Amino acid sequence: MATSTSSVVTLHINGEKFTLPVDHRTTLLDALRERLTLTGTKKGCDQGQCGACTVLLDGRRTVACLQLAVAAEGREITTIEGVAEGDRLHPVQQAFLDLDGFQCGYCTPGQICSAIGVLREHAEGRPSAVTDDIRPEAGPPPLTPEEIRERMSGNLCRCGAYVAIVDAVARAAADPRTSGVALVSEEGVA
Repeated sequence: MATSTSSVVTLHINGEKFTLPVDHRTTLLDALRERLTLTGTKKGCDQGQCGACTVLLDGRRTVACLQLAVAAEGREITTIEGVAEGDRLHPVQQAFLDLDGFQCGYCTPGQICSAIGVLREHAEGRPSAVTDDIRPEAGPPPLTPEEIRERMSGNLCRCGAYVAIVDAVARAAADPRTSGVALVSEEGVA
């Protein structure tokens, strides 16, 4: 007996429900771009190495090129199209715009979704590889430029806009609408 190679899945994307048939091998990235025409999420390497396809899955960042669409059924997916609040940009989007956190812009949707995830992880007290004090009672570590660079290291920018990207994430971190955690940089509180 042959087994089916496709399923009907229900995806909750940016607050909307979509039901569609997909081949079991279809990635979340291809379902978003090709089936649902949500083209803000970019296809870069298609191997999980560049971060251009980063989306939020149940509030945590993931690369959509390595996530199967069938595995995302019933979970909350947020793409770049869903991060703004109506006509008001998300604080991370606004910071990227204000500080020129992009050049060609191809990686920007993934950078922004990743930065939103970074701020959430930081607010939850989750350490990175460069966090000095990982004791839970220590609270979130200071969000230094080094900490931001480490946490954003899964997102590549071929144009080299990294300085502006780090500055944009730092600015967004200080916005009370994101994590409410003030940035403490090498120069002091921003």
